[in-house]
Amino acid sequence: MKQFSDQIFWITGASAGIGEAIAKEAASQGAKLVLSARRVDELERVAKECKLSDNQYLILPMDISQYKDFSTLVGIVIKKFGRIDYLFNNAGVSTRALASETPIEVDKRVMDINYFGSIALTKAVLPYMTQQKKGHIIVTSSVVGYFATPMRSAYAASKHALHGFYNALREEVHTDNIIITILCPGYIKTNISINALKADGEKFNKMSVNQSAGMDPNELAKRVLKSIKKNRRSINIGGSELFGIYLNRFAPGLLSKILRKKQSKNSFTQ
Repeated sequence: MKQFSDQIFWITGASAGIGEAIAKEAASQGAKLVLSARRVDELERVAKECKLSDNQYLILPMDISQYKDFSTLVGIVIKKFGRIDYLFNNAGVSTRALASETPIEVDKRVMDINYFGSIALTKAVLPYMTQQKKGHIIVTSSVVGYFATPMRSAYAASKHALHGFYNALREEVHTDNIIITILCPGYIKTNISINALKADGEKFNKMSVNQSAGMDPNELAKRVLKSIKKNRRSINIGGSELFGIYLNRFAPGLLSKILRKKQSKNSFTQ
């Protein structure tokens, strides 16, 4: 029997990168999918590549920053599948800009996408998970949810905020058998740096050297699904960048020196 046979996965940011990889891996393990992102054509491509029949998936376009209509979208999912077993809050955007040069409007945009959109969808889904007395919510954070790096101030702030919200939520919903998992990837080979926002709000349009050498998202997806099956509270996946998590906790001064040295070599703009 497949690990996630007939389980309903709602994945945001499903049109590319980590979201696409999670969708394909979940489908291969028997899941039924709700695929959400802004680009309908890319969602249709992902659905086709997942090789699911019409009754096994739902394409549900959404802009995660437009969170006032989420209750309507949740209703569509419930009408189609009757329940939501896994909500994978994955949609997000990064930054490549100095805090001093970034208008507050850009900071708000990042927070709307990465934080408010995520928690708004979670709040819209929670009543149904509470009623069914089970559910699993996974949120894609980042290693910078533990420690911040230059040129990522708004991004790091949004990821830190996710940790605060979902760690609190975990304690509030455990009696309803709702599991909360925070996923913190390091460098994964996706287009996140290409789509990152500069200080003027435009795309960075460059592939980061570290990103291009990162883990294949399909490998990440396999590890993630294995971990959420075990109801892990947090999942940290990456390479040597994960050491930053431990340095931040036990030797923050050393981490600061390392980050400043990298900044002097312009590592954070590449």
